[in-house]
Amino acid sequence: MSAQPVGAPGAEAPDPLTVVRSRGYAVLLLMVAALGIPVSAAAFGFLALVHELQSLTYEDLPRALGFDGTPSWWPVPLLAVAGLLTGAAVRHLPGTGGHEPAHGFVNTGAPTAAELPGVALAALASLGLGAVLGPEAPLIALGGGLAAYAVRLLKPGIQPSAGAMVAAAGSFAAVSALLGSPLLGAFLLMEASGLAGMTLGLVLVPGLLASGIGSLIFIGLGSWTGLGTYSLALPHVPHTSQPTVAEFAWAVALGVAAAVTGTGIRRLSLALRERVAQRRMIATVVMGLTVGVLALLYAESTGRNASEVLYSGQDALGGLLAEDATYTVGTLLVLIVCKALAYSASLSAFRGGPIFPSMFLGAAGGLALSHLPGLDAVPGFAMGIGAMCVAMLRLPMTSVLLATLLLGSEGVTAMPLVIVAVVVSYVLVLRLERPSAAPRTAPR
Repeated sequence: MSAQPVGAPGAEAPDPLTVVRSRGYAVLLLMVAALGIPVSAAAFGFLALVHELQSLTYEDLPRALGFDGTPSWWPVPLLAVAGLLTGAAVRHLPGTGGHEPAHGFVNTGAPTAAELPGVALAALASLGLGAVLGPEAPLIALGGGLAAYAVRLLKPGIQPSAGAMVAAAGSFAAVSALLGSPLLGAFLLMEASGLAGMTLGLVLVPGLLASGIGSLIFIGLGSWTGLGTYSLALPHVPHTSQPTVAEFAWAVALGVAAAVTGTGIRRLSLALRERVAQRRMIATVVMGLTVGVLALLYAESTGRNASEVLYSGQDALGGLLAEDATYTVGTLLVLIVCKALAYSASLSAFRGGPIFPSMFLGAAGGLALSHLPGLDAVPGFAMGIGAMCVAMLRLPMTSVLLATLLLGSEGVTAMPLVIVAVVVSYVLVLRLERPSAAPRTAPR
C-alpha cells in the first residue's frame, strides 16, 4: 500500500485492484471486523449516556429539587451550565472539542488519542444539557479516533494509508445505526468524503463491513439492555397518495424557502462564531443562555414543552408528524423561529452535528405549509426534511435518502417531490453562498 493515506494531496494513488487482491487488504478487513465490535459498543454507550444525561438534567433533577414537573424556565440555567462546561472543554483540552458545526458537515479526520477526551466531554456537555445539535459528528470523530488509536497499539508499524482506512471504518461503525440504516450512514460518509471510482470502493468495503457489524452490535446491545438502538425511525407514518401537480409546485416553493432559511441560519452561526472565538468561556455561556431563553419563550407563548426547542429533534420527529393535528400554524411558526435561532446559537459555540436539527426544522416547515391548500402533511414533511438538510449539509443524495427512507413505503411515493425540493434548494444555496463562508476544511 501507499505510504500516504488514500486521497492525500500529493500522494501517488495506488492501483485499487492490486490493493484489493493483496494479502494485506484481507488482513485489513479482518482487523476492521474485529475493531468494529468495541468501537460500535463504545458508540452505543456514548448515545446511552447522552440520553441518560438529558433525562437526568431535564426531568429527574427538577423533581428531585421539589418541582412538580419541569418549570418552563429550567432550560435557562441548564444551558448556562452547558455553555460553561463546553467552553472549558474547548478552551482547555487538546483538540478544541473537535469539529466546529457552524462549518456544516466537514470531515476533519480522526482526532488523536490526546484529543479524544476533549471531543467526548464537549459533546456530552452540549448534547446532554440541551444544545440544538445532533450526535453524528462526535460519533464519527470518536469512532475514527478510537479505531486509529487501537490499530496503532495492535500494529505499531501500520502504513498511514491502511491506518487511515481503519480510522474511516471506525467512523462507519460508530454511526452505522444512528440514521436508521447502516447503508444510509455509509452513504453519508461516502458522499461527504468526495472520493469516487475505484478509490472509493477501496475505502468503502472496510467501511461497509464495519457499518454492518456496528449495526448488529447496536441491535444486540439495544435488545440486551432494553435501551433501544437510538436509531432514527418513525413508527407510524400516515398513508399518502400519489403526487399531484400542485404538490410539485409546493416542492419548488419549499426548496426556495429552505435554501433562504438554511443560508440565513448558516450565516448567522458563522457571524456568532467569530464573536464566540474572541471570548470563548463567556460567549459560550451567553449562547447557552440564548438557547434557554428561546426555549422559555416558546413554552410561555404556546403552552407546549420547552424541550421541543432543545436538543437535536431526532426523538421528536415522530411525535411532530403523529401529533400534527394538535399544532396550529402559529405554534409551528413560533417553533420554527425559536428552533432556528437556537440552532444558530448552538452551531456557533457548542459541539455536535448539524443533521437532526435541520431535519426537524424542515419537517416543521413542511407541516406548517401543509395547512394550505394543495399540500398533504406527509409529502410536506418529507420535502421539508430533504430541502433543509441539503441547505445545511450540501449533500443532495444523502438528503434525498434521509427524507425518503425515514418514511418507508410512503417515502418512496413522495420521492419525486423530495428530489425536486432538494434540487431547487441545493442549486439556490450554491448561488446564495458566500465563498468565504465555507472553507474547505474546518479549523481544529
